[in-house]
Amino acid sequence: MTRFFLNELGIVCALGADKTRVYAAMMAGDQAGMTMTDAFSPSAPCVVGAVDATLAPLPDRVAYLDCRNNRLLRAAADQILGAVQRAVERVGAERVGVVIGTSTSGIAEGERAIAHWRRDGRVHATYDYRHQRLSSGSDFLVRYLDIDGPALTISTACSSSAHAFGAARRLIRNDLCDAVVVGGADTVSALTVRGFQSLDAVSPGISNPMSAHRDGINIGEGACVMLLTRDESDVELLGVGASSDAHHISAPDPTGRGALRAMRGALADAGLAPAAIDYINLHGTGTPLNDAMESRAIAELFGTGTACSSTKPLTGHALGAAGAIELGLCWLTLNANHSVCPPHVWDGARDPELPDLALVARGDGGGRRPSRCLSNSFAFGGNNATLIIGRVA
Repeated sequence: MTRFFLNELGIVCALGADKTRVYAAMMAGDQAGMTMTDAFSPSAPCVVGAVDATLAPLPDRVAYLDCRNNRLLRAAADQILGAVQRAVERVGAERVGVVIGTSTSGIAEGERAIAHWRRDGRVHATYDYRHQRLSSGSDFLVRYLDIDGPALTISTACSSSAHAFGAARRLIRNDLCDAVVVGGADTVSALTVRGFQSLDAVSPGISNPMSAHRDGINIGEGACVMLLTRDESDVELLGVGASSDAHHISAPDPTGRGALRAMRGALADAGLAPAAIDYINLHGTGTPLNDAMESRAIAELFGTGTACSSTKPLTGHALGAAGAIELGLCWLTLNANHSVCPPHVWDGARDPELPDLALVARGDGGGRRPSRCLSNSFAFGGNNATLIIGRVA
């Protein structure tokens, strides 16, 4: 049976702009990147997980696609550039593909263009509609990386970049590619902030997943890309599960039926029993309905002893990029040479209505170095994805 490996990782998010900083900040429970701002909703300031790093403009040959979303992608892709180039040299540019998940792409550029038009009566000269096409990120990467394989974009709201890993694996499994640059990117914009505020889903402070006091999400941004190949490396993509329960346009199925189907599908795909999972990265948005649904589904399938945490209080909810970023945090956890799992940063107020999950405290290793991680991503419309990765012994 063909095996699939995640050879390299590039990541930028509210925790930092490279693997070393991101890992250290995550393990410290650092929330410095979670900042209060009125930039996206002047009448209702809120906390966002913003990238503070300086993002380089795109080179002249792809300058027509220069937008914040693609600058985030470049910052992540530059971290795996050498590995991609070696793959191209080995198998040819036409055998290296791209799959990117996003929910907003460059929509923030469109917002700025409209604001400029309202103020000056014309759209500013740097605006190009191609910025905000959903395909903008994958279009950019194939040109920037000089590759010529299939280029796909997945947009299923908050599960977009998690589904991208299933699509990337299929490209290799079906012999369309030998290597795939896979991941996602999304950018904080007024559209997303105000949209979630209209649903009363945005917390006035930092999100507090699984707490009795949880009151909503924080929008975040970032990008994460990995190189998926059949070449053995330290981390293997073991299982992919997906479901679409179509319970409601925005609310999750309170029974957790769709979430359970995705998690069971990933376990079956990996050939693993629930007890084989050492750590679960929760979707963990901090909304009352999502946390209730997910915690009950986790408890039904895994019991309450498996170490788990939500990393969204550290990164914000990066929407279409969340699945890739959170899988990247799992990748970093597996590559670390100790037993500590990502901490669950919250107020510690247990909700008596929820199962008493084994939420990871800072510095808690759970007694052993984790070998397998499961990551959940759930989206509007009941579009669910679960990924399992493992450390190669």
